[in-house]
Amino acid sequence: MTNAQKSGTAKASGAVEVLRGALTSAGIVLPSLGVDMASPALNLINLGRVRADVALKLADAICRGRS
Repeated sequence: MTNAQKSGTAKASGAVEVLRGALTSAGIVLPSLGVDMASPALNLINLGRVRADVALKLADAICRGRS
């Protein structure tokens, strides 16, 4: 892994933790939330699969945040 990839992974890891904290504050848990290690240079976050009720709760939290 190159330094740029390591830097990207560190940025993605930080973003995951910030997002996890925000979701936790909203009472939402995404069990598969994590860094996509298959493409570290792209800084991708894997949100994973969620149940329909969790997706609706997430959508509601986003809509409330836009108000």
